[in-house]
Amino acid sequence: MTVSLTSSATSSGFTPFNAVSFQSTEQFHGAVRAQLAQDIEVLFAYAKLPSPLVDACRYVMTGQGKLVRPLIVASAFASINSGNSERTDERNDHIDTLNADLDSLLENDSDYDMSRRAALAVELLHTYSLVHDDLPCMDDDELRRGQPTAHIAFDEATALLAGDVLQTLAFEVLTAEMPTFAPFDADIASQLLAIFAPRARRMVSGQMLDLNAEASTNIAQNDLEAIHRDKTGALIEAAMLMGGVCAGATAPQRMALQECAQHIGLAFQVQDDVLDVTMSTDTLGKPAGSDEKLDKSTYVKLMGVDDATSYAQSLFNDGRAAISRELSSNQDNIGKNNDALLSLIEWLWSRKK
Repeated sequence: MTVSLTSSATSSGFTPFNAVSFQSTEQFHGAVRAQLAQDIEVLFAYAKLPSPLVDACRYVMTGQGKLVRPLIVASAFASINSGNSERTDERNDHIDTLNADLDSLLENDSDYDMSRRAALAVELLHTYSLVHDDLPCMDDDELRRGQPTAHIAFDEATALLAGDVLQTLAFEVLTAEMPTFAPFDADIASQLLAIFAPRARRMVSGQMLDLNAEASTNIAQNDLEAIHRDKTGALIEAAMLMGGVCAGATAPQRMALQECAQHIGLAFQVQDDVLDVTMSTDTLGKPAGSDEKLDKSTYVKLMGVDDATSYAQSLFNDGRAAISRELSSNQDNIGKNNDALLSLIEWLWSRKK
């Protein structure tokens, strides 16, 4: 599997994230966001959804989201892929000796294009969950990603169907024959589906457990963590593993990615609970204090702001340590340039929304 520029990237004039020589977190994340924005438009052109369904889908998929999950896919892909000496040598030999036209070269770029598919899949599934979470029957929120929620901007029926179709597209995109994408790699696609499907199910189960916990007055920390390892952590785990699989991660690398993701997924939720009570609505892009309004069980309610913040930091440290051990002990396999994933963890820790 070669790593090169993709036809979609070269035709639109931006550099794809697998071709970025990592200089800064901002630069790398900008490349990921640019690729994802283009791929979202390609997907909706392919899907041919009727109005107002397509309008609602585009509205929720192109808001000012953090895009954490596709960034995790891309960062895991970059960290595993960049140091694979065999693949690097193959790429250099390929570029140096092959004089075929670029379109022919790009047809074989299945690993990078599978990571694009994975990034789209996790963002589609995550956005569907937000659309449904905001509905009147759930959290009944009116603001998300700095703009009115889907059922406010359109109507409740359209929002419900938008969530439904985003969920189905999340799986379809892994094997769809879409313009600007190389043909899907059947082996990688089957591995991605095996990772993605059970964690999508766990995300929904976690949401149900979270709703059940709203009626509990004294939930224990272990029970709260069990909820969030599914509700929030499962999709973060999927994103990290899917990025690694697209880059050809070995079994030890996958184990390290999974351990890292389990810590990061829980840390992300603890951090969200803290931000909900310490940041403003304008900063968050959604109603501040909504957890308290809904009487949700949170880490802040359980342990206070300071202890919850310290706990989040310890979890981020554990996640960083889990992947750093694999990066440092398997340099021949994973390489020296591991900045993308480790920098992502630093970026997540420092976030304010």
